[in-house]
Amino acid sequence: MRIGALLVERGEADALGKLADDVRRAADDGFTSAWISQIFGLDAQLALAVAGSGVPDIELGTAVVPTYPRHPAVMAQQARTTALALQGRFTLGIGLSHKIVIEDMYGYDFDRPLRHMDEYLSVLLPLLAGESASFKGETLQGNIGLSVPNEGRVPVLLAALGPKMLKLAAERTDGTVLWMTGPVTVREHIAPTITAAAKAAGRPDPRVVCVLPVCVTDETEHAREQAGQTFEVYGMLPSYRAMMDREGVDGPADLAIVGDEDKVAAKLDELAKAGVTDFVAAEYIPGESRGRTREFLKSYLAG
Repeated sequence: MRIGALLVERGEADALGKLADDVRRAADDGFTSAWISQIFGLDAQLALAVAGSGVPDIELGTAVVPTYPRHPAVMAQQARTTALALQGRFTLGIGLSHKIVIEDMYGYDFDRPLRHMDEYLSVLLPLLAGESASFKGETLQGNIGLSVPNEGRVPVLLAALGPKMLKLAAERTDGTVLWMTGPVTVREHIAPTITAAAKAAGRPDPRVVCVLPVCVTDETEHAREQAGQTFEVYGMLPSYRAMMDREGVDGPADLAIVGDEDKVAAKLDELAKAGVTDFVAAEYIPGESRGRTREFLKSYLAG
């Protein structure tokens, strides 16, 4: 199981400079990848192109960019430009986002999300492979080619939790990227569903990228309480709530990987055995605990 780091943008004037420092540190610490989310701050792809262009030997990816507000040709153009800036070390993670964001904030219709994503990929994937797209569906269309001078295809991961979306990810993308999804759910639902679908489609084994909060500490109760507060909103979003119910936990505090080095190592081992190919650590408590967490992750990486 490969180990990556989730990068957190900071709302400061030198946000890109600090992000570049974080990318460099992740590479120096031996992480195989570093990821950033597209929320309401920096544009994730542009930020990675700027912050990561001077840091070699580490994969950089988005986890994830919402599809609805971006035409797939625009997404492909931006992704190919980012991949060019990063010399091919970029992985595009995309997802639907949530009804409360897409309808209430952006004003788009969130109806038929599976159809939307299937048709979105019909335009996005050819363009990411350097081909022209010619598609007219029920939710979108695209007849366009791009001239960004990439070498090779930009890989794509699809945020997928339900069985139909996992099947789509297996059949058409390089795998899935998860958030707020625990080891029981990965073992019993995510990994077998996406792997079986990929095999049935004659495709390679998919990546299962799992992002979870991590804190190595002796103050376990405090760390769990902090996780519950920091990530509270995710326990109220239907797609994540369904995964928590599958896992048999009350909320995000129960999914955070918290404890001393032995306990955290055991949980990471459990995720690997469950079928996670890439674990991405969201180091969410600053100060001494974060330093201890990073030192543990470095030692875990070293074997």
